[in-house]
Amino acid sequence: MNDSGNSDTPTVVLVHGGFVDGSGWKGVYDHLKDGHSVAIVQNPTISLEGDAAATNLILDAQDEPVILVGHSYGGAVITEAGTHPNVAALVYIAGFVPDTGESVNTLIGGFPTDGPQPPILPPQDGFLLLDREKFHSSFAGDVSDEEAAFMADSQVPWGVDALGGTISEPAWRSKPSWYLVTTEDRMIPPPAQRQMSARAGSTVVEAGGSHAIYVSQPEAVAELIEKAASEVRATVH
Repeated sequence: MNDSGNSDTPTVVLVHGGFVDGSGWKGVYDHLKDGHSVAIVQNPTISLEGDAAATNLILDAQDEPVILVGHSYGGAVITEAGTHPNVAALVYIAGFVPDTGESVNTLIGGFPTDGPQPPILPPQDGFLLLDREKFHSSFAGDVSDEEAAFMADSQVPWGVDALGGTISEPAWRSKPSWYLVTTEDRMIPPPAQRQMSARAGSTVVEAGGSHAIYVSQPEAVAELIEKAASEVRATVH
């Protein structure tokens, strides 16, 4: 039964990361839509400031408390935009969790150098893409060959200003957060995910999946979002 109209049922707002768009959330959306209102931000990934503004447009339109979810670079976006008064909780899906003055670039600079490195091509006109031939193995290791090829061929150029954008006030310092660590991730090393989530004091769940777990295992992602929503509802009552 859809109880998304209940005033105490949080709305879920989903924010995608770099190289992809909001359509990748379809599986997660399908798992959540019968119990929640769900909105998907189509952030341009040109600058962090612009992506936070795109997210705020969606947040402004919500009446219920919001569970704000970010994948990968979307974690930086929700860290910046999540101070919005409508946001009740944050959920990071293999996401970046920067602190004040930090950027995605700052965090990448601290990654171990002895593990898999994201196959990011040199910037062209201020934008980045992943090496198409390495997209499947690096970004979407547990996604089918056919779907990974489509993701690689439909990449959204990622602006260097998005990577370099710094956080003004991190929302995780004032809002509860949850984090899904993807243990087979070849884009953001699992040790880095654990370090960032620990610093933020997040409730952490680990799953054996690739960086594209929101595509390959949408039920695992939806389950964590539901946990966050349940705790938010419990505090409202």
